[in-house]
Amino acid sequence: MDGKRLTGTVGLLVNPRSGSDVRRVVASAGASTLESKISIVRRLALGAAQVADVRWLTLPEPHQIVRRAVETRKEIVAESLDLQPHFDEGDTTRAAQMLREAGADIVVVLGGDGTNRAAAKGWLTMPVLPLSTGTNNAFPFHVEPTVAGVALGLFVAGVADATVAFGQAKVVHIEGVDDGGHTTNDLALIDAVAVADRFVGSLDLFDPDTMSLAVLTRADPASIGFSSVGGLLEPVGTGDDCGLLIRFVPPETARRTLVAPTAPGHHATIGYEEIRRLDFGERVEVAGPMLLAVDGERKISIAAGQQVTLRVARDGPFVFDVDAVMHRAVEQGYFRRTPETS
Repeated sequence: MDGKRLTGTVGLLVNPRSGSDVRRVVASAGASTLESKISIVRRLALGAAQVADVRWLTLPEPHQIVRRAVETRKEIVAESLDLQPHFDEGDTTRAAQMLREAGADIVVVLGGDGTNRAAAKGWLTMPVLPLSTGTNNAFPFHVEPTVAGVALGLFVAGVADATVAFGQAKVVHIEGVDDGGHTTNDLALIDAVAVADRFVGSLDLFDPDTMSLAVLTRADPASIGFSSVGGLLEPVGTGDDCGLLIRFVPPETARRTLVAPTAPGHHATIGYEEIRRLDFGERVEVAGPMLLAVDGERKISIAAGQQVTLRVARDGPFVFDVDAVMHRAVEQGYFRRTPETS
């Protein structure tokens, strides 16, 4: 990213359905309404407008969240990508590809782990500001959108360069996936978990009896979901040059167990037989029949006799660091003003 000429163009990918799935019923997850997303976008855009002239390129969606957020602010320029939506996660993937081609300086993703994963599939090394609205999130983070917008504007205005503003994320590469008769690859930003479940796409809670193994890019005891499971055993941070492998066994027969928050308001007893750090490039094989859940959603079916490979590498999105940018601006005295004298 070093030396990239800034264009003043910022992508904005808003998932209107994040924070509203079945986990509000089966667990105690909070909801994220359309009104709250509109407020987030408005505060983000107003924060950026205090610092820089930003051209927003947005993903068209039926609720027109961005238009409703900025329609009364003439100083904020927001345009929709020329994309015919299919109203699935492929829209986010295609939009990320289009933003790369448009030379976007940075992409704001408003959604959860799944939304950010969909964007990364379209632009793996995307410079991204991931703002959380989903469930079980580990990749996006919570920050006041006003401040995030100011920091974004500071970067676009050149106050902080890419070496300060971004750190590259790790990803789990999933290789050898059978996609309708041909082999392809996939990825996960936080975790890839092999489970003996039947239903692809299910957002229901994971049954500890069906879990086989997990490969994580990070393991945080202060998070939730599989990142928490790993973090309560062997913490692995975003800056650690490794991943984490956990091999599970049913808790009833396990010699070692732990209790972890696997969903908001929900704890589960989990049995495990192995936990260890994975070197970058070290390969973990998963044989079918099995389902592979990526970043919390059951996505990939592995048939009997088939096998996929998982490995961790630091070649994913460049994640925006709001704190680092704000501190750099303070060091430069950016916010200080001296009253003019006559």
